[in-house]
Amino acid sequence: MRYTIIPSPVGNLLAAGDEQGLRRLSFMAEERPDGPASEWCRDPGFFSGLRKELEAYFGGELKAFSTPVAGRGSPFQRRVWKALLEIPYGRVASYRDIAERIGSPDAMRAVGAANGANPIAIIVPCHRVIGSNGRLTGYAGGLAIKAELLRLEGIEVDARDRVSASGTRALPLG
Repeated sequence: MRYTIIPSPVGNLLAAGDEQGLRRLSFMAEERPDGPASEWCRDPGFFSGLRKELEAYFGGELKAFSTPVAGRGSPFQRRVWKALLEIPYGRVASYRDIAERIGSPDAMRAVGAANGANPIAIIVPCHRVIGSNGRLTGYAGGLAIKAELLRLEGIEVDARDRVSASGTRALPLG
């Protein structure tokens, strides 16, 4: 596995991947950050395309990533992550919305767990998932970073960590 550290406006990001795609993009400032494993090889050049895409995203110039992703997870987790990729830039969805989208309307808690296990932050946009009441909910990078990412995408987040009801809901995703 190859890796690099990519500086960003929301802190350093650990990128790890192989020829199949990006396996991990995580916040280094997380409460329990995952550092590179001892057998990984540092290779900044391998991630030059990802670095350019992230710079464009944070610069407000990129709305959809083309970096191939290959996150490892259970079949259920991968279905959730695929649904996350369908939430458009500048829109949000609730856990309930995602559960309905994947055909498991009663699996909101499992969707939340899969969302929390997403190994590829920002690109697989788990930051776009909010509570049904419009409130921001847990995020590996912290709620302040989640709010910052949403604001970057043009979504209004108030001082009480609530998304404004000004038409930013993505769903129905169908």
